[in-house]
Amino acid sequence: MDTHEVVRLHINFKTLEEFENFREYGLQELSMKEDLEANIIENDSESPFYGVYFGKKLVGRMSLYKIDKKFDRYFEPPQDYYELWKLEVLPGYQGKGIGRSLVDYAKNFGLPIKTNARQRSDDYWKKLGFEALTYQSDRDRGENPYVWFPKGVSEQK
Repeated sequence: MDTHEVVRLHINFKTLEEFENFREYGLQELSMKEDLEANIIENDSESPFYGVYFGKKLVGRMSLYKIDKKFDRYFEPPQDYYELWKLEVLPGYQGKGIGRSLVDYAKNFGLPIKTNARQRSDDYWKKLGFEALTYQSDRDRGENPYVWFPKGVSEQK
């Protein structure tokens, strides 16, 4: 299985331009662009985005947000965890292990990970070792949470 080098992406105009190739281009990127134009964020500020390049082209990305344990409603024992969003690999680069490399990179931080599986992506998350949580309407509000448990961590009941 190929492993691909994962890098933390800088928040700058070049990165945001590369993001325009992705389907999941939306409010988050637009607000980052406005912040850059207003000089609120610096190029080296802590970016939540990680990516994989093929040559000079950004072909896969994800965003990873660390959530403080006081907000943890998923894991036992309660702890800091990561929320993984916008995992996306460009068409033509899919099926080459790029998504797996990104997810494995996130797992290497050793904290539990929660993601929201989109329609028809459940099998993909299961293949990467994630499990569906028991749906709780007050907590999940129409989300489809999938989680990865490091050793010694289980579902909060």
